[in-house]
Amino acid sequence: MSVKIKSAKFIKGIIGTNPILKDSKSQIAFVGRSNVGKSTLINSILERKNLVKSSATPGKTRQINFFLVNDAVYFVDLPGYGYAKLSQKTSEKLRKLILWYFTSKEAMPKLVVLIIDAKVGPTELDFQMLDILKQEGYSVLVAANKIDKLKKTEIKAKIEKIKSNFYENLLPVSAKNKQNVDKLRQMIFDFVIHK
Repeated sequence: MSVKIKSAKFIKGIIGTNPILKDSKSQIAFVGRSNVGKSTLINSILERKNLVKSSATPGKTRQINFFLVNDAVYFVDLPGYGYAKLSQKTSEKLRKLILWYFTSKEAMPKLVVLIIDAKVGPTELDFQMLDILKQEGYSVLVAANKIDKLKKTEIKAKIEKIKSNFYENLLPVSAKNKQNVDKLRQMIFDFVIHK
């Protein structure tokens, strides 16, 4: 039985301690490098066009945004990391905000979806993020986005290489042409229900 998205709405953006973190609803956190297609992928999962604002300029998300889905679970959109054109001060501020969310023990997401670029492959920053998530004991699902940018013949080898680096639950997806997005949605909700 596939999951139906009956409702999805923006609740609030936070930049630190907030009462929403004490809400008993499960949080599913989405994190990835700037420009990895995070907003587009979340919109695809939620079957919405522009609920999560994506920008032509990476690094626009400066807060942690909470979206209530089916009145049951929060999708949490974290700022992208590693965008070189941000000032060092802003970049450091965003890095600290992401680290705070994952290490302060205030949020405790049930599942973290780490989005990487299938074409570029995992970067040093992706490995660092995965290390943090592992140290904190989170369940991680890796979504290798942008497989539409790979030739069909390249996909298998590229995904195998990423898998050999990550040893995680990994799903190749395309937010653009919706490839495997239904499967990703199902995996996320199955995890929320069964864990």
